[in-house]
Formats: sequence, structure tokens, C-alpha cells
Amino acid sequence: MVNQFCGVIPPVSTIFDESLQLDRTGMGQLIDFLIEAGVNGLFFLGSGGEFSQMSVAERKEVAEFATQYVNKRVPVLIGTGGTGTREIIELNKHAKEIGADGVVIINPYYWNLTESNLLDHFGEIAENTELPILLYNFPNLTGQDVSPEFVLQLVEKHPNIVGIKETVDTAGHIREMILKVKEKYPHFSVLAGFDDHLFNTLALGGDGVISASGNFAPELTIGIYRAFQEKDYDKAIELHRRLAYLPLMYKLDSPFVNVVKEATRLRGMNISTTVLPPARALSSEKKEVLAEILKKAGLIE
Repeated sequence: MVNQFCGVIPPVSTIFDESLQLDRTGMGQLIDFLIEAGVNGLFFLGSGGEFSQMSVAERKEVAEFATQYVNKRVPVLIGTGGTGTREIIELNKHAKEIGADGVVIINPYYWNLTESNLLDHFGEIAENTELPILLYNFPNLTGQDVSPEFVLQLVEKHPNIVGIKETVDTAGHIREMILKVKEKYPHFSVLAGFDDHLFNTLALGGDGVISASGNFAPELTIGIYRAFQEKDYDKAIELHRRLAYLPLMYKLDSPFVNVVKEATRLRGMNISTTVLPPARALSSEKKEVLAEILKKAGLIE
């Protein structure tokens, strides 16, 4: 098996108009911008895509529009995670019908499941789709970490579980995922979920990143990834140091989906920054702080 998902795969913001409907024009502009920037794939309906604030019908609408608009120019991943197994299976079936290339599934984020229940949950999902599955580990939001030992059990039983988005702020966790799972199954993709873990993930033998900055600063993460592939480590480190400022943005608000959209607009994309409640518009004071961070990273003047 080959490694299907690697490089820079931005978790794309979902663009809404003022009436909270999908803004197809704005969404199309953002997709075109990212593909032209040289991304290795696009991930729709992740945390930054505001999936958790949407109905199933809204999620299907976004997934269908995005997949059709990308039109096979790059691989498309659809976030289908949720709190109920049946709903995830339904969303996976829809993702397959619309032509997505894979799905990304976060573990349930209301109950903390026993390990056997979580194994059965992912097992039932894997058995009910032909699509490649990337697990999505985000313990800060789910309250439950997905350990390398647990992932190894899943991968051994279900060959369509082909990777993981590691949204963890510890290099040790990513290192163990690479050494315990990827070393045994080289096709398994280990992708950092936080910007500032891209460099060390690559250095440890991982595959890339699925991080929010891909929406507004793809040249930094793509630049690091390409420089690393070309063994131009000086350039990779220089870009890594610029990228290091960006995680400061995500502390400005919670959920930080508004921050990402404002940053995208500040970089020159004429998009709506409307967010779904309970997220709210970013205050003018916080917009000023955001602009300062982008200046320090050399992204705006």
C-alpha cells in the first residue's frame, strides 16, 4: 500500500453569508486560492470548518459542494465525526456517493468511551465504508486521548484506517505514533494538527500537517514541507520560526474559527467572516492583536 495522504492539507474554513447559508462564491474563491498555492489535499468539515455547529443536512451540502468544486484537482477529505455511530456511517455513505477521497473521524466528544466500546465504534464505522479513514485525535476537545497502542489495534484489524491527524501539543505523542504504528505500517499517515509541530513531525518520520494556518498562510507550511523534502533544512527552519508566531492567534478567542477567517481576509481574500453561533464575530481590539501577530510572521506589512 502507498501512503495516500501527506504534505499540507488545510482544514478549510466554511464560508457563510450573513444569513448563515453556505457562501458558494466565497468558498470557491478560497478553494481555488489553496489549490493554486500548491496544497496536497483539502479537508472540509473539520473543527475549523465548523462541523459541530451544523445540522446533518448542512454538512452534506458543504461536503457535496466542496467535492464537486474541487473536481479531483487535489484529494478531498470530509470530516464525518460525531457523537453517534449511526450518523457517522450515514455521513460516510454520503461522502462516498459524492466522490470524496477519504473521511476524517474524531472520536465521540460527549461520553468518554471504554476502550472496548471505542474499538467497536471505529470498527463498525470501518466495516461500513470502503473509503480510507483518517482518525482525528484532539483530546483537548474530546476529553479522550487516542493512544498509539489503541491505533495499532485498529490498523491491524481494519486496513482502510490509513492515518491520523494528531492535534496534540506534545512531540512525544507524535513520536510514539510514528514509532509504534507507522514503523510497522509505513503507509500509515501521521499528520500534525498544530502548526508548530509540522517540522518535528517531519523530522521524526511523519507525513505532514492538517493545520488552520493553511487557510491564510499556505506558503509557510508548504514551504517547510517542500524545503524538508529537498533537504534544505536552513530554509525549513527559517520558515518554521516565522510559523511559530501563528499559534498565538488561536488564543485570541474560542472557538477560534473567527480568528482564522479574519486572518484570511487580512491576507487579501475578499471573503465573508461570518461564523455560526455559538462562535461570534471577532472584536476590533482582537483584530488589532491579530494584525500584529501576522506582521511578526511576515505575512502582512
